[in-house]
Amino acid sequence: MTYFLRLHRTGLLVWILTLVLALFPLVQDNPYILGLTNMVAINVIVVLGLNLFIGYAGQISLGHAAFFGLGAYGSALLTVYFGIWPWLAMGLTALGVALVTLVIGLPVLRLSGHYLAMATLGFNIVIYTVLVQWDEVTGGPSGFAGIPPLSIFGLELDDEVRFHYVVWGFALVLCTLCLNLVRSGVGRGLAALAADERAASVLGVDIKKSKIKVFVLSAVFASLAGSLYAHCFSFVNPDTFGIFASVDFVIMVVVGGMGSIWGSLLGAGLLTILPEFLDIFETYRDIIHGLILVLILLFLPRGFVTGIKDIIMTRLALKRARTEAQEVRQDALPEQGQ
Repeated sequence: MTYFLRLHRTGLLVWILTLVLALFPLVQDNPYILGLTNMVAINVIVVLGLNLFIGYAGQISLGHAAFFGLGAYGSALLTVYFGIWPWLAMGLTALGVALVTLVIGLPVLRLSGHYLAMATLGFNIVIYTVLVQWDEVTGGPSGFAGIPPLSIFGLELDDEVRFHYVVWGFALVLCTLCLNLVRSGVGRGLAALAADERAASVLGVDIKKSKIKVFVLSAVFASLAGSLYAHCFSFVNPDTFGIFASVDFVIMVVVGGMGSIWGSLLGAGLLTILPEFLDIFETYRDIIHGLILVLILLFLPRGFVTGIKDIIMTRLALKRARTEAQEVRQDALPEQGQ
């Protein structure tokens, strides 16, 4: 019964969020605000996949901006140089990224801890260097322009409102997919993997296959986000896909809450929007940004969603304990009077 109540509550939250996002362009038509929320949705897609890999499977990656970049440049090159339909280019790029991830994942996922982090970081550096140095194809440091927008039934998604519905549609569908995945046997296997690999192996979890699958899935998420980014802005630049972007994605996972799908939405939203508000502080912007992150991690080390949930549950437990203690005292008073 508790499971079904939780399931219905989660479904209700998804529907409420869908309704809010569907109505948002009707009450807010500022192109800058809509562009910012579209960027939030793109980051949400990357962070959802990364949270599966870090938060649920207990692995570390500092290279997901590379998959993000491969998705963006793959879709851009296929549409501009070969004239492939953008939606097909997105699919082909995601398939290519999945194969690349499978090839590098087989040796890399034998590592763990900071060795795995360094290996994924190295992959990010390699991809970034290729994007910068191979300028006759990628445009080099100047970037790559002229990427065509997506279209649906001949209607080009060339403004923020039209793109809003597509990019948030992707984000919500993938969010629902992740919510179902983590409650399935696969999700429980990932949780066991994160807790203790040996114990998970004894319980029948195929450690190697589980790591590969979740690594490929998270990279495909990043690839889709990269393709959406390329077709949204019609321009890509290597700086967007460097190691600092990878670190930002990891921070989004940690701040939102590792092992929390809703935390992925909150972390991506908070850390995408926050720097825009801090622009008013000009030269002190980065210092304040860093201090806010330190305070969040200091007081909510398990992230916003998990941390706030823990606080609420603790207070409810204390309130329940006080109520029970008061009832015991009230029951004891008549006996003392006798």
